[in-house]
Amino acid sequence: MPKTINYPVGIQTFSKIREENLFYVDKTSFIYELIKYSDYIFLSRPRRFGKSLLMSTLEAYFKGRKELFEGLAISDLETEWESYPVFGFDLSPANYIDIERLRIRLNGNLNFIEQDYGISSSSHSPQERFMELIRQAYEKYGKKVVILIDEYDKPILDCLHNQELLENIKSELRSFYSVIKGSDEFIRFAMLTGVSKFGKVSIFSGLNNLKDISMLPKFNAVCGISESEFKRDFTRPVAEFSEENDISEEEAWKEFKRLYDGYHFAKKGEFIYNPFSVLSAFDSEEFNHYWFSTGSPSYLIKLVKRYGYLLANLEGERRNEAALNDMTDTGRDLVPVLYQAGYLTIKSYNPITRQYTLGFPNREVYEGFWDSLSNYFLRGYGGQSISPLRQTADWST
Repeated sequence: MPKTINYPVGIQTFSKIREENLFYVDKTSFIYELIKYSDYIFLSRPRRFGKSLLMSTLEAYFKGRKELFEGLAISDLETEWESYPVFGFDLSPANYIDIERLRIRLNGNLNFIEQDYGISSSSHSPQERFMELIRQAYEKYGKKVVILIDEYDKPILDCLHNQELLENIKSELRSFYSVIKGSDEFIRFAMLTGVSKFGKVSIFSGLNNLKDISMLPKFNAVCGISESEFKRDFTRPVAEFSEENDISEEEAWKEFKRLYDGYHFAKKGEFIYNPFSVLSAFDSEEFNHYWFSTGSPSYLIKLVKRYGYLLANLEGERRNEAALNDMTDTGRDLVPVLYQAGYLTIKSYNPITRQYTLGFPNREVYEGFWDSLSNYFLRGYGGQSISPLRQTADWST
């Protein structure tokens, strides 16, 4: 059976997926719920987990591109399709080795906004330009502005190992993000996404109305592919995959679950498949460690080297919600870093102790994690082994 489906591997633009009729797991009911839930949203999810596609979908929605949503869940939910000026920021492409790189990136995004909406600012600092452009867009179009900031924390993660630069980066971002709070009367909706949360660094000190949905059960599946979505949408892909690989469909279903399922971001709810790995496997027509092939996060390697963590016993670690939500104290506790980066996930929750039990989500992550670190630390670090003995784990449950 030849492959009949085009998979959007690496494509994070909603309009391109819809216009080119690429495979799409319908997440638009979550879009409707998001905009009804709050005007100010924050979401944390691991890299390559669909955050950028979610933001692109929000952009298309707020630009009133109704035609892109025909046949999707939101087409039966939304009765008003209004268009707003949308200010989009993506902080992921740059490598932030100094404060000037951050300012260049922010100003570059603001340049595109000026071109798109025919507005301009005489200010030089990113935060002053940002504030002026919000007001100008409101006055020119008579509509409040939508602000979407993707990978807000990339500049911070790039310099976790450099305390002086880290403080400068945080200060610059704090000033920039505070513009959102100061421009409340001109803003229709704002959302920020990232891998991590820094609860005590006051990056969002001015944004006290920012609602964090990262661990809310109702938004557990806002990114990724839930169990029910996988069963609903992937019957034909699994049939084609199993025939190409000369295995039964039952074997294919089980192996996809063992390799790529098992993520959980709330106290309750369905387990989630890694979308990048799933789509990559179907596109390539073979099982592999796709998530890790995109590269190990350099900040994790730097933290392990700097603090000499003992990593041999991560399965079964317990933390409360406050600890999982805060990456501030990376010098003492690597578990929140590993959870937010997607290496550990929630396995269970105890309502009495209010503790979450953590573990590796699936075989891809377990094997890839140790293999990745071993490439950097062949004999451990500081005399401590960082790689446990290989264990046989059942990832099917």
